[in-house]
Amino acid sequence: MRRFTADDIWGPISVREYDVLFTLSKCPTHKLRLHDLNDEILLSQPSLSRMCERLDKLGYLTREPDPSDKRGTIVALTDAGLAVQREIGRRHAARIRRYVGDALSDDELTTLEALCTKLRLAQPAISRQEFS
Repeated sequence: MRRFTADDIWGPISVREYDVLFTLSKCPTHKLRLHDLNDEILLSQPSLSRMCERLDKLGYLTREPDPSDKRGTIVALTDAGLAVQREIGRRHAARIRRYVGDALSDDELTTLEALCTKLRLAQPAISRQEFS
């Protein structure tokens, strides 16, 4: 992660801000409640709120009250935000290829992707479990 963060590919945003744009880009409607976005991002709610405010000022997303619950906020990716995410995403994918290179075979990459997906999908159930 240090290597990715230090890359000069992020342009006008940080790697964490890219994570927000990437997460929204993967949603069918390109929008989420701020609370739900926070479940996907490794930031505190206040930090994410400030980040979304900055991305809103840059024109990469919008924030609006949730029509079904006025206390909530809907965060939506703009066309400009999607364009920035895609451009940075292409550069990021190229860097991943450079850093991973030939370290893993095609079969190993397929296994890694399956395992990562399984772990990602298990997170909601894991986060509800009580730990003692």
